[in-house]
Amino acid sequence: MKEEQASRTAQMTAYNRGYHSSNDSPLIFNDFLAFDLLGGDVWSSIEAQMMAMLRAVNPEAAASFSNVENALGWLMQAGAAAPIVLSRSRYAEELMESAVEQGVGQFVLLGAGLDTFAFRRPDLLQRIALFELDHPATQKHKQRRLDELGWEVPHNLHFVPVDFTRNRLADVLQASGFDVQVPSFFSWLGVTYYLTRSEVLATLQEVAGISAPGSSIVFDYLDADAYDPRLASPRVRRMIESVHELGEPMLSGFDPLLLGDDLARTGLTLVEDLCPMDIHLRYFMGRTDHYRACEHVHFAHAVVCTDSALRPEPGGLTLSSSSASHPC
Repeated sequence: MKEEQASRTAQMTAYNRGYHSSNDSPLIFNDFLAFDLLGGDVWSSIEAQMMAMLRAVNPEAAASFSNVENALGWLMQAGAAAPIVLSRSRYAEELMESAVEQGVGQFVLLGAGLDTFAFRRPDLLQRIALFELDHPATQKHKQRRLDELGWEVPHNLHFVPVDFTRNRLADVLQASGFDVQVPSFFSWLGVTYYLTRSEVLATLQEVAGISAPGSSIVFDYLDADAYDPRLASPRVRRMIESVHELGEPMLSGFDPLLLGDDLARTGLTLVEDLCPMDIHLRYFMGRTDHYRACEHVHFAHAVVCTDSALRPEPGGLTLSSSSASHPC
């Protein structure tokens, strides 16, 4: 993304969540505040861009719809982005609720974008400290929108500007009041794609290094096949091409069979790795519309190793891969 510009993919994520909450039933994830935070001008701009893309890529399909509303509904359900966004949001929030019930006291949103958790879930927020980390430009944009809307920022919501390619997670978190003695839940959604493999693993290592026992992290990732034109599904190829055109290229994926060993070297233990079929069965099965889990996308949940001796010091990560851990 450009240095002084709010992330377009963060805005698209908010649009997907807001559109679904306003137009679809049953709901996979209900972000009833997303459109408010996004703002009407950005909302309209995204819809105009989506229609322009449809007319350019598939003019026959564009002409077949009687109105823009029907075309947008088809684009949402047939594309890759919305199913990914909605199901990963649901998965992460379910895990987060469970973590709070188990005594977690801190919630860290890595790459928070225009997330509305702090304003949607006061029932959970009152029990935790919330740290929202994101690129300074995106975070400034969000704070301006909150001011414009007149939404009161909760006292336990901490905005932490960070550039994952330049800043150490441990440094910025601890400077913001993060307590390394308190079990924490980390949510890292829609970010790993845009970092190199080394940057992803280094960040996961930092999470393990600064987290108390009982802490965990959820993140999504693309399998390596998504970057091979011979193996990638058509809608995932279109997604990768579209974000590249937005100036936010996707850079990396992982082999699900090796993820457990990759995480072990960062000080994390893989608990669950949902493959596309798992995600479809959990969140899309039985729907009468066209929402389907997206090919090549996985959701991973990992816990911090309880034995501190198994957690490498930051900077000591070995990036080689070895034996299998998950067959799905």
